[in-house]
Amino acid sequence: MLRKKTKGNYAFIDNQNLNVSTQKFGWKMDWRRFRQFLKEEYGVTKAYMFIGYVPEFEDMYQSLNESGYGIVLKPTTTGSAPASEPNGEHVNGDNKKPIKGNVDADLVLWAMKEIDNYDKAVLVSGDGDFFGLVEYLAEKQKLLKLLVPSMHYSRLFKPYEQYVERLDNHRRDLSYHDKRPRSGNGQK
Repeated sequence: MLRKKTKGNYAFIDNQNLNVSTQKFGWKMDWRRFRQFLKEEYGVTKAYMFIGYVPEFEDMYQSLNESGYGIVLKPTTTGSAPASEPNGEHVNGDNKKPIKGNVDADLVLWAMKEIDNYDKAVLVSGDGDFFGLVEYLAEKQKLLKLLVPSMHYSRLFKPYEQYVERLDNHRRDLSYHDKRPRSGNGQK
């Protein structure tokens, strides 16, 4: 009897939503730990991270790639919203206008074009703009999990609560801790 070969599960990560949301609640994601978490908890064989491209962050993109993420860069534009607006975008050096790299369409496109290559999808975002994708993947029995950063995620996902898991419940295991020695008078 032939056994059906499994393809593995793929993760599609809205970096901005995840990064901004965790920092808003006082912690930073340890990206290496998170990649291991995806592999161990959900059998993720490929993890695509969707992120806006800012040239001065090349080292970060390289580090994320070395941590096991497929990096999908989106060209960015300078927006017109005030820098104080809590929209989660990177603010450029003169603190005037945020740099926008909306990755939503790219994430949906990749999830759909890769659909035959994975068993199930793990979507990492609390953004309601992904409702249509969540609905479609659930209907096709291709949705494994919807990982949201915190309890503050789109109400549109209410019909899909059985898929939702809050990453803040794993904060202790996934949080980045700077292990570099502190400078100063020797006190911690």
